[in-house]
Amino acid sequence: MKSTIRLSHRLTELTPSPTLAIAAKAADMESSGRPVINLSAGEPDFDTPELIRKAALLAMESGQTRYTPSQGTRPLREAIRDKFETDNQLHYPLDSILIAPGAKYALHALAQCLLNPGDRVVIVAPYWVSYPDIIRLSGAECTVLQTDARDRYRLDLDALDHALHPPSRFFILNSPSNPTGIQYRRAELESIGAILRRHPQIVIATDDLYEKILWSNEPFSNLPMVCPDLQDRCVVINGVSKTYAMTGWRIGYAAGPKVLIRAMADFQSHTIACANTIAQAAAEAALRSLPELITGMVTTYHNRHDYLVPELSRLAGVTITPADGTFYLFADCRTFLNDTPSIGNDVALASELLEHAGVAIVPGSAFGAPGHIRLSYAIDLATLKIAVERLQHFWNRHTGLRS
Repeated sequence: MKSTIRLSHRLTELTPSPTLAIAAKAADMESSGRPVINLSAGEPDFDTPELIRKAALLAMESGQTRYTPSQGTRPLREAIRDKFETDNQLHYPLDSILIAPGAKYALHALAQCLLNPGDRVVIVAPYWVSYPDIIRLSGAECTVLQTDARDRYRLDLDALDHALHPPSRFFILNSPSNPTGIQYRRAELESIGAILRRHPQIVIATDDLYEKILWSNEPFSNLPMVCPDLQDRCVVINGVSKTYAMTGWRIGYAAGPKVLIRAMADFQSHTIACANTIAQAAAEAALRSLPELITGMVTTYHNRHDYLVPELSRLAGVTITPADGTFYLFADCRTFLNDTPSIGNDVALASELLEHAGVAIVPGSAFGAPGHIRLSYAIDLATLKIAVERLQHFWNRHTGLRS
């Protein structure tokens, strides 16, 4: 008799990561000889700096190859503590800091330790693609607050106030944002903080993964920096993946109330035991390095951004909102799609671009923003220019213009 394997209910509601799915399809096309320019991946195109790689080699050679405490090594937690004090003027004792195998896992552990079935989590669209599924895995549900390019994707404060009433227990804010690249400024965070003070049951996660990839005219701030009285219910999520081109090293971290961090460490002890020992040593070297280590990478991202914005703004029916940081642009294509019924929607547009233009992007529906697309410029400028030519040719063909 043929056996039947039945998956858990929680997994049947999950959606595969669209960014990874598109990247995989693009790789398949390339392996079959079809040239593809991949603007879908949220991954720096730089190598991990040599200083960091050498720290990993030294860790291996000196025998740092055993389990660490589930909360992470003391030297790395000390480096994170010092980073918070120097960069953010925030103080966290070591037992309020957790090392995780990636910022995504830190957020997953937080959701598992905080949320119960029936709870609601308030997130802002466009949102990072994994937020809804991380929340579903905890048994909770999402309340999604929509924003629009016309407002530079800023929150409506009245809508936020309404959404935060029980059964909401958790609020996630990502700045600078993946996918929009937009930063919340200090005055805006003060206004958001004033709303959050009315809802003391809400725990706040501030997703700061792109903190250092920023070129706006205002320095980075997060909610506990701007509203110190909220720090006792804020969890800061960060990591080294994007800033230091260390995506494959899988090191993220969280800092927040001791009771939550202790619970997250216990959760990790029964799931992944601890983050990679050698990668923790490498992350310590990254966080102890001089700012100049990443200056060149950030400048390069900024230059690519400044090239792309005017070029993509020429596409008919497309609105580009300049970013404050990250390495993404979020394009509002709703006018183009309305005028091009033969394509239909942003998911079909992504498929058409991959098949007929050889350019991989991510549809905005994956970020809770139908009718948009996300383009990553973590790719060299010469290749980026070829991608723009392909996009312009595709757009001209569909809008009746000559290429």
